[in-house]
Amino acid sequence: MNVDRILQGTEPSALVSRLGREHVADIVEFLNSKSVEEATEIIAHMPLAWGVEVLDQPPFRNACEVIEALPEDKAAAFLEGMSSDRVADVLRWIEEPKKSALREALPQDVRAAIDHLLTYPENTAGALMTTEFVSVPSDWSVKQTLDHIREVERTRETVYAIFVLHPASRRLTNVVTLRRLIFGGPDDGILTVAQPYAPITVAPNADSEDVARTIRKYDLLAVPVVDTTGHILGIVTVDDVIDSIITEQTEEVQRMGGMEAIDAPYLDIGFFQMIKKRAGWLCVLFLSEMLTTSAMQVFSDELEKAIVLALFIPLVMSSGGNSGSQATSLIIRALALQEVRLRDWWRVAVRELPTGIVLGAILGVIGVIRIAVWQEAGIFDYGEYWKLLAVTIGAALIGIVTFGSMAGSLLPFALKRLGFDPATASAPFIATLVDVTGIVIYFSVAWLFLHGTIL
Repeated sequence: MNVDRILQGTEPSALVSRLGREHVADIVEFLNSKSVEEATEIIAHMPLAWGVEVLDQPPFRNACEVIEALPEDKAAAFLEGMSSDRVADVLRWIEEPKKSALREALPQDVRAAIDHLLTYPENTAGALMTTEFVSVPSDWSVKQTLDHIREVERTRETVYAIFVLHPASRRLTNVVTLRRLIFGGPDDGILTVAQPYAPITVAPNADSEDVARTIRKYDLLAVPVVDTTGHILGIVTVDDVIDSIITEQTEEVQRMGGMEAIDAPYLDIGFFQMIKKRAGWLCVLFLSEMLTTSAMQVFSDELEKAIVLALFIPLVMSSGGNSGSQATSLIIRALALQEVRLRDWWRVAVRELPTGIVLGAILGVIGVIRIAVWQEAGIFDYGEYWKLLAVTIGAALIGIVTFGSMAGSLLPFALKRLGFDPATASAPFIATLVDVTGIVIYFSVAWLFLHGTIL
């Protein structure tokens, strides 16, 4: 439903009433299309529970700005009702002194939970987790647990997993799913419907990708975060992981394109900020490409003798770059999914060597056929040594594509081994590397086949 079209020009109070019939996701989409001032005014007219639900949605982009613009008492009331992990995310980006004022306005228990979450680095399990989960002692019955869930349901992130703690030490003992719980007898002990295996957990410093892999592997809706003593600190829900992975993958795609990651939607990025994000890497890559010019200057005499060789430079260079980019993309993704590890670099090299040779041979055959057809059809005259020229192009393609595949597959391993993100400009750097090296390979092959004829 096009909410924006229906509510265009409506007064905030009447607009809030109309919005009450829409799904919260549609409301968030509508508010995202408005300015911060308009969104703030609309949310200020919302009932507390409703405003909390909207502000709690990660897709709502202006939550920080709205909270900062609202009156302090109203903003604090919204923050108190929101999930702790979302509040931590919002407060993380609010400037002082507003941040401290809002923090002090929160109840002591809420403030303690937020402060704890803010100590963890971004994109870790500790930063993603919420402290609002259902936990019960291991000596409780199924009936006691169900009664407890009914009491706390509105204040918990999820009730689909119940975390069972030791009555004395409060350490995590087991996990009970809501499905198993409702099939238990009222007087049965909670442990009789618990999972038959030890609980699946993650450490607070675990990377968000590791958390996602754990949730995917064990088909979980939430995974508990435990410290080294076995005490549960919080839980990471599957929707929080999805939001984090989407953000992280967006940044990786941007880095693979040879630019700094942007932290806002494309249309919201200012002109000068966009220039800043893109100009740096473009300049670095431009300076790197100057090596290609230097390499071509070394072979300037050969170019003067055989201008026809210059006609195929874009063809062979782009083929090597394309092959390298393919290999880089495959390996970066395989590393991210842990399909390959650093120790597997030699297995990748052994696999990519014949792959590059075969791919180069396929392109080489196409290149030879193209030259033969153009020559025989009279489209272009490559001279009396056109057959040697065709063999030169074919052999050069095999060498350049093979080198591109090898370099593209091994560069991500090198970057990861050095502590860098493999996605950081791998594809642009591969293209530059293959361009420079490809010139050397191309003219070396040309000299080998054409020496004594046109060279």
